[in-house]
Amino acid sequence: MKRLLSGNEAIARAAWEAGAVVGAGYPGTPSTEILEEFAPYPDVYAEWSPNEKVALDVAIGSAIAGRRAFATMKHVGLNVAMDSFWSVSMTGVEAGLVVVSADDPSLHSSQNEQDNRFIARWARVPCLDPADSQDSHDFMVAAFDLSERFDTPVLLRPTTRVCHTSSPVEVGEIRNRRPVPDTYVRNLAKYDMAPANARARRPVIEHRVEALADYAETSPLNRAEMRGTRLGIITSGVAYAYAREVFPDASTLKLGMVYPLPRKLIADFAAQVDTLIVLEELDPFVEDQVRLMGIRLHEPPTPPTYPHTKSIFPLMGELDPAVVRRSGVAAGLLEAPALIGATTTANGSGNGVAGSGIPYAAGGTSPSFRTLPLTPVEVAPRPPVLCPGCPHRSSFYVLHKLGVTVNGDIGCYTLGMAKPLDALHTAGCMGASIAVAHGGAVAGDPGRHVAVIGDSTFFHSGIPALLNVLYNRSNVVTIIMDNRITGMTGHQENPGTGHTLQRQETVEVDIEGVVRSLGFPQDKVRTIKSYDVKALEKQLKTWLKEDGPAVLITQEECALLPTAKATYLPLAVTDACNGCTICFRIGCPAILQSDELDERTQRPLALIDQVMCTGCEICAQVCPRDAILFREQVAHV
Repeated sequence: MKRLLSGNEAIARAAWEAGAVVGAGYPGTPSTEILEEFAPYPDVYAEWSPNEKVALDVAIGSAIAGRRAFATMKHVGLNVAMDSFWSVSMTGVEAGLVVVSADDPSLHSSQNEQDNRFIARWARVPCLDPADSQDSHDFMVAAFDLSERFDTPVLLRPTTRVCHTSSPVEVGEIRNRRPVPDTYVRNLAKYDMAPANARARRPVIEHRVEALADYAETSPLNRAEMRGTRLGIITSGVAYAYAREVFPDASTLKLGMVYPLPRKLIADFAAQVDTLIVLEELDPFVEDQVRLMGIRLHEPPTPPTYPHTKSIFPLMGELDPAVVRRSGVAAGLLEAPALIGATTTANGSGNGVAGSGIPYAAGGTSPSFRTLPLTPVEVAPRPPVLCPGCPHRSSFYVLHKLGVTVNGDIGCYTLGMAKPLDALHTAGCMGASIAVAHGGAVAGDPGRHVAVIGDSTFFHSGIPALLNVLYNRSNVVTIIMDNRITGMTGHQENPGTGHTLQRQETVEVDIEGVVRSLGFPQDKVRTIKSYDVKALEKQLKTWLKEDGPAVLITQEECALLPTAKATYLPLAVTDACNGCTICFRIGCPAILQSDELDERTQRPLALIDQVMCTGCEICAQVCPRDAILFREQVAHV
């Protein structure tokens, strides 16, 4: 049966078909939807864990207990889980264990562009690199079998385009699940990584890699597609699709298993073609290894400059057919097309770029057509901005006004860096804000440091950093921005929401209670409603004059939640407005400059978009002339 599925949907379906009963993860684009799609399947357990390490440990526990399991995360999430990832590589598993780590070329929603194929290599873990939704499905199923056959975790590495692009997928039904073991395995030599046991496991891992390399030579995950001898392309992942589009007549060696590589298969393929190239996204992971095998690759007119070794295609950013085509032209593999005024024959013969759909400038016979001229399209700039009614807006407005140093990290609140709020000084990885602020404070920076962190990120990795601030008596004020959800990735539950991924009611972890339990003094912990600008400013001013750590919890649910949308009415501007521009400084997209100017100041008056406005009243609170009221009140002014 065929279904139209995204890569993420296909992975979730395949996990169920393969008999996985436990899935754990932490939301992170582009991987988030995998667990959300897996959770509704029957007879499975799925959870959002506080962070990626916890998620992987949960999956490891299930696999050791004899039940197939997987963990999901984005590429940087694997950094958080690395301790567990390396450990399970050493121990191996009882039942299949798959780690889905979704890379994000071009940093669509990430703070770096790492290539996690290298992590698989470092940890001696097989890595599968799907090219589309069908691959995502088939490779996930294969990964569980591979895991059990070779007693190893398996890394599945989809990328953003694979995760979010939909294509037809041949799906199946659930296979017979593994029988539940009668007893929990107690094998200290395998699962207790004390130094003596770990030393004994070390050669086992290397023997496993050798066996995996032998398997790769004949694995159906890798296949050679011969279409001639002129040009051969070694490729993997989504780059395979681009190879087929731009070089349709080229032979391809499609590598589904990119670690370990099939050395003999690669050498045999190379021997059958006149010109050999490697087409892969991001780092020259495959290319460098092919060169180390002593296999000659095509040399472009301009060789790469040390220390870079990727010879033809870009080292940074995601590929697409246009990028691949331009790189092919620059490397002398394709003739340069003329985009304007070129001619080609109606049947595609003549001087066009083979398989590209782009004609050459010279030659061609009648009947012919001319390409359309390319007209630049002006796109209006759209700077990043917090949503209308965002509860984080008030905090950043106050922090900018107070002129303090603000350290942040990854989440919706990262947008506090953007003008006009312009409040953040740093934004590192998840949970870094508190420790970075502490580092600045203890380094002797004369200004006070404020750390901002979201509720989900606080549970993820903020608690140890906050404990460190308290323990070392640091002059850091931490603002925990509790918007009652994991907002950046699309509204996932977290320990503070009172619900699990599978919509079961559970304990609603009280952030203030957690903070107080660490040992903070009573007068140095306070929860304030996020929309109360005056209370926020007053409390921050007080603590910034005092020594020692303090924690301010700003609480209001995300404005995009259905319950929040139904809470307030839109605002409107009265005739008292004189164009002072103060309301513009909060950076709300619902506040516009009207075409009307104030007669005295000659500045544009404010105008509120009634559709976008959520009625949060932050603008009304900062207005010095009380010129912003609820819409129904304006009529009575």
